[in-house]
Parts: sequence; C-alpha cells; structure tokens
Amino acid sequence: MAVVVGIKFKNTNKTYYFDPIGIDFKDGDGVIVETARGIEFSTVVFANKEVDDKEIVQPLKPVIRKATKKDIDQFEKNLKDKESAIVKMKEKVAEMKIDMKVVDAEYTFDRTKLIFYFTADGRVDFRELVKSLAAIFKVRIELRQIYERDDTKMRGALAPCGRPCCCTTHLQDFEKVSIKMAKIQGLSLNPQKINGVCGRLMCCLKYENDYYNEAFKLMPKEGSKVFTPDGEGTVESNDLLKQTSKVKVQLKDGSFDARTYTLDQLKIKEHKSVDDIDDSVDETNE
Repeated sequence: MAVVVGIKFKNTNKTYYFDPIGIDFKDGDGVIVETARGIEFSTVVFANKEVDDKEIVQPLKPVIRKATKKDIDQFEKNLKDKESAIVKMKEKVAEMKIDMKVVDAEYTFDRTKLIFYFTADGRVDFRELVKSLAAIFKVRIELRQIYERDDTKMRGALAPCGRPCCCTTHLQDFEKVSIKMAKIQGLSLNPQKINGVCGRLMCCLKYENDYYNEAFKLMPKEGSKVFTPDGEGTVESNDLLKQTSKVKVQLKDGSFDARTYTLDQLKIKEHKSVDDIDDSVDETNE
C-alpha cells in the first residue's frame, strides 16, 4: 500500500496519482507538480489516501508543493493572458491566410512555453507562423493539431440531450463508435439525430451497446418466417428493449393482422448475427 493524492489537469478527466510527501491535502487544493511538459498547476480531486501498489504506475512522482497565493495568482494571470494570445493568433492566421481554426491556448505554469491548439482539414505548414508568434510573445511556441472531438472536449458544449457533453464531464478517453451501433439500436441514421456537437457519432451510442448486441442475437430476423400461437407469420419489426416482435400473421378468417409476441411465444426459424449488420461507415475518435 502507498499513500497518494489524486489530481486532475486542465482539459482532462483522468485522475493522476502523486506522492504527497507528507503534505496534507484536501479536495480542491491547488498543487504544483512536475510533468513531462514541465512545472504545472493542477487541482486535488481526492485527498491523501492509501491505494494498492498495483494501481500505481511507478515511479510515483512527488508533488513539489501546495499552491501558494502567489502560485494561484500566477495561474489566474496565465488564464487571463491566454485570451489575448488567442486573439493575436487568430489575427496572424488571417493575415497569413492559413487554413486552420484556432481552438484554444495555454501557457505552461512557468510561462516558458505557449501552446496553441487548432483544427484543420489536413496537414498545415505553420513554420513561418511559429516564428512570427515567437517574436510577438518572446516564449517558445508550440502548435498542436487536434480533432473535432478534442475541440468540443476542450471548449465544452451542450449535447442534444440538454446536458453537458460526456467528453467534458466524465469520459477519460474517446472510445470507438460505429454506425453499426446506431443500426442495431434501431435509430434513425439521420446525422442530425445520431451525431454530437462535434459532428461525429455520439459517444453515448457505446454505453448500452453490449445489451443491444445480446438482445439482437436473441431476436428473429426482420422478414423471416416464425411460428406464433396464431399460426405462421412474417416478422415486421423488433423491440429490443422489451424483447418483443411485431409479426404479420394470417388469421383463421383469411385476413392478415400484425400482432406483437414475446420471444417465448415464437418459434424462430433463423437468427441474424450482429456481424450481418452493414458497417460500411465506421467512425472513431480520430
């Protein structure tokens, strides 16, 4: 067992473990730590606690110190200054006629580096832009190209459901989402219905996908012949949540009617595999 403190950095929902080196922390405390990017300001999300050694990625880095009033002032100044940096960046991009959209910017805590995030349709030659920005800000400039989902994650937005986008609240990583998931769930394939704010398939399609996969395997194939208590019929549609099928059957008087049956009322002639669903359009977080 080891005593750790959990912290989160800006634009990430991941919790990282650090060695508190004997300092008592509480939730919400600011903390100064060293990462691969240099010295950074971050926030404590859970106070000192013991965790199993198996949960720790060694070596466990120590915190440098609990954030002081001066550290907090520096962090807030960095946040304020980044706004003017974004404005100047956009002006330069327009002036140099570079095809990119500026999304965000951030200073490292010690202000030795200024990082700009942007989206673009393809590769962009920004070497002259970097030189121009370095002359303006007098610090090392780094440009990072991100994708549509990262754009939404960084800036935040409301999803079609009316709640904040999952990527901005709790998703630690983007998982693969495919059009097959929407097809199995019987959703409309209208992009306005299944795409998120980022323009890609909604992450929440993944949440109940395992259930729908299993339910789909149990249900009869639409268009297949089945035996019902009222005779043989043709499956018109399925309700995967209720696990019922709507079957068109011929009644004794010769008329046809579409009736709903539970699975235990049907004798299924054939099953349809999940792999039979056309997955010609596949989307990922890339």
